[in-house]
Formats: sequence, structure tokens, C-alpha cells
Amino acid sequence: MKLIDTHTHLYLDNFDPDRDEIIQNAIDMSVETMLLPAIDSTTFDSMMELSNNYPHNCLPMIGLHPTSVVDNYENELKLVEDELTKGGYIAVGEIGIDLYWDKSFVDQQKDAFRKQLKLAKKHKLPVAIHTRDSFNEIYTIVKEESNDELKGVFHCFTGTSSEAKKIIDVGFLMGIGGIITFKNSGLAEVVIGIPIKHLVLETDAPFLTPAPFRGKRNQSAYLTYIARKLAEVKNIGVEQLADITTKNAVELFKL
Repeated sequence: MKLIDTHTHLYLDNFDPDRDEIIQNAIDMSVETMLLPAIDSTTFDSMMELSNNYPHNCLPMIGLHPTSVVDNYENELKLVEDELTKGGYIAVGEIGIDLYWDKSFVDQQKDAFRKQLKLAKKHKLPVAIHTRDSFNEIYTIVKEESNDELKGVFHCFTGTSSEAKKIIDVGFLMGIGGIITFKNSGLAEVVIGIPIKHLVLETDAPFLTPAPFRGKRNQSAYLTYIARKLAEVKNIGVEQLADITTKNAVELFKL
């Protein structure tokens, strides 16, 4: 069985004490490929160091996270643009709009998101989208920018059936993480109606730890628990689920 963690922040300082052990844990649990979404310039060096240390396992994206969009966001976008020109990235991400924490930079977030979608199309790369209290804003921009080149994943999908249909209609996938294991999330009921060909697996480590480890630091090895739960929801074997979701990730990110 092979699994791909399509969204994990293993370069953050949460993992400084035992990063190598955490990565080995993942590999031992059949999670041999871990995709690293970028946040901003402050964590860029640590992300690239990890990627350089594990070039076959930890593959980097480049992008500006919406909660990092502040007054200097144009400078941050310049870094993204320069790095894309150099090449070596598997996606543009983590990008999007977050209206949960702070709405004061909403116009700048929309501008940064649109510009990064354009960059993704230019460089023929998929995108990893962060959506928090912002589905309508994000969907409007994705729909306006949509063409045959624009592909990607709505990371940490927790939406409704109608939102899932809209995501599928624009040719995007949905990332399913630890929230599906939460008893009262309601996500399992929505996911029942989504064909597996539209889904990939992710942890978002160190965040959103699945049951039975909820409340502790998340890690990529725990992807197996997410896979088991999704297989149970879909009423298929975990091996079959792993095959399909891994194939989806391989095709989207051209792995």
C-alpha cells in the first residue's frame, strides 16, 4: 500500500526536536511521499532545507498563505514569482482566502490569490487552496480564472454537497484530512456522495490531528488513520482506497 500526504508542514519548528524520526515514521507507515505547502518568506529556508535533505520524499510547493497577506504582500509575491522561474516546485500553494482570523486585508488577499492563480497557469502547475469562511469569494475567482490549465485541490475540504459539486465542476479535487475522523464534523455524510476520483488524502500536520490522537501534534504517519476512516465511509477496502487516492495525487501533481 502506498499513500501520499498531499499537504503537510513538516518544516515548521513544531518538528525541530525529532523531524527525521517523524519522516521515518511516515515512510514506515507507507507514506513515502509528503508534499510541502509553503507559507511565506519566514519559513521558506526551513522548507527548502527539508526538501533538500529528503529530495525523494518531501516535495515543495511555493506560494503565499492568505494569513500572511499583509502590507508587504507584493514583496512576498515577488519571491513566489522568482522561485517559480527557477523551477523545481510541484505546485503553487498554499494560497487562498482566510476570513476567519482577520478581514482587514480581504482585498489584498483576493489580489494575491488571483495573481498566484495566474502564475500557476503560466507555469502549468496545480494549486493548493486554503479556504476558511471564504468559499464563495474563492469560487468566484477560480471560476473567473478557470481554463484547461487551471487544476488543483481545495485543501482541508469541510464543505457542503453543493460546494463539492461546484469544486468538481471546475475540475478540482478535494483534500480529506483528520476532520473526517471527528465525531460531529458531519464531513463523512457529505463525503459519502463524492466519488473517490475527486479526493486526495492529507494531514495538514502539525494541525488537525485525527482521532484517536486528537489534541496531540499531527504527523504524516497518521495519514493511515484518515485513509482507514475514508475507506470505512466509502465501504471499500483501505488498499483500494489508497490505490485510487494515490493515483489521483500522482496525476494532479505529476509525481
